[in-house]
Amino acid sequence: MKHHDIVIIGGGPAGLSAAAAARKAGIQDILILERDGVLGGILNQCIHNGFGLHTFKEELTGPEYASRYIDMVEEEKIPYKLNTIVVDINKDREVTYINKEEGLVTIQAGAVILAMGCRERPRGALNTPGYRPAGIYSAGTAQRLMNIEGYCVGKEVVILGSGDIGLIMARRMTLEGAKVKVVAELMPYSGGLKRNIVQCLDDYGIPLKLSHTIINIEGKDRLTGITLAQVDENRNPIPGTEEHYTCDTLLLSVGLIPENELSKGAGVSMNRITSGPNVDDCLETEVEGIYACGNVLHVHDLVDFVSQEAALAGENAAAYVKEGKEKEKTHKVPLVAENGVRYTVPQVLNVDTMKDSVTVRFRVADVYKDRCIAIYYDDKLISRRKKKVLAPGEMEQVVLKKSSFEEYPEIKQIKICTEVE
Repeated sequence: MKHHDIVIIGGGPAGLSAAAAARKAGIQDILILERDGVLGGILNQCIHNGFGLHTFKEELTGPEYASRYIDMVEEEKIPYKLNTIVVDINKDREVTYINKEEGLVTIQAGAVILAMGCRERPRGALNTPGYRPAGIYSAGTAQRLMNIEGYCVGKEVVILGSGDIGLIMARRMTLEGAKVKVVAELMPYSGGLKRNIVQCLDDYGIPLKLSHTIINIEGKDRLTGITLAQVDENRNPIPGTEEHYTCDTLLLSVGLIPENELSKGAGVSMNRITSGPNVDDCLETEVEGIYACGNVLHVHDLVDFVSQEAALAGENAAAYVKEGKEKEKTHKVPLVAENGVRYTVPQVLNVDTMKDSVTVRFRVADVYKDRCIAIYYDDKLISRRKKKVLAPGEMEQVVLKKSSFEEYPEIKQIKICTEVE
């Protein structure tokens, strides 16, 4: 069985960044496995700008951002296999993949980095009543059809869900001459970034209806219209609030789900809220030598943070391979999310072996105004930071410094929560 020091599953922004970081850390034998025909992942179809402001301090489109990392991988001559589907990983880090040239192959990895990204939640998960006519797409599928295949998917459009892809597609369809009639969102707040609501909806006069959902889909062969209704606090439609819209296209932007079928096969434990693996501050899962980064771990809003996170996973996987075994992780401290904070990544901190500082990323459960983000070591308040607005669509982060733990050698848990002043 062929051996590679580090095998990276996924050649999107996370996989490329992890590969570049692992090579920089001195690992020569790296292999990237990518199921698509090109590297770059989902960025290839994201032709709008707004990428790279944190990483490169300039505004790039998705393909430009991807090409920066692809160039790094090419310069370093890191090998990659395209059109290659990984079918299995086990806890001994044996990776089985399949492609046309080689057939079914199993290789042994010193460390595995999971960077498979995420997929869209399909219509089937929504249980919307009505027929199944043509003209209903997930927003990402419509984005691919327009930006890569060159098809116009429709002329009169309704969008369900206010995730970032749906908002960006509202603008994209408008620019291509379609009429976007309304964006409807089930929750009382938007799921996307504030800047996307302003740039994609407000600037084009597209209405956003919060606390609304689709209660009927009409049309047998092609979609002809939908019925929208307001929902109450239990998210049930309110009788008498129905509105009818004629349309030939419905785009669904109803959430992203990390792509973790392979992770589960390897015996990696999953987090119920993020739908991604549980990881420590090295981004290592509970299976030794298997690391996770990017949207497979939790859904990010900005690709710059994906690249930062993946670089950390690449460095740590390289350190693991070099040492041949794991550092003794003696003092593991769980991170607890409470009172408005939905989850944290990482979920566990190794106080003894952590780097000088660790970035903890999290999202909140609702829109909060004038709240503080508080950090407690056991029951002792360590820091409070006031925020004017906290929203579920925007990822938040706090930095924990290693020096702050010196006074708390017996710490049992770290609590991150929101507090009213």
